[in-house]
Amino acid sequence: MTIYVGNLSFQATEEDLREVFSEYGEVVRVSLPTDRETGKKRGFAFVEMKEDANEDQAIEELDGAQWLGREIKVNKAKPRELNNRPVRKVENLS
Repeated sequence: MTIYVGNLSFQATEEDLREVFSEYGEVVRVSLPTDRETGKKRGFAFVEMKEDANEDQAIEELDGAQWLGREIKVNKAKPRELNNRPVRKVENLS
């Protein structure tokens, strides 16, 4: 399972997140999404840990904690919803 971390400071880095969450167990992956157009951080991240029990402990202890000047939101990430909109054909892009 993956953890969602919201309301992050825009100064937070993947290394910062890895350091904090590694206190609860082995971190497999950290993703800190950025805006496609501006390249700026979007204020949230996803952290995947090796053991579910470690994720549960991290969520319990970090949700609502003050970190880098903000009260972070930490919970289990929800699966991405499939986009069921029909694909539209676009012609003459030149």
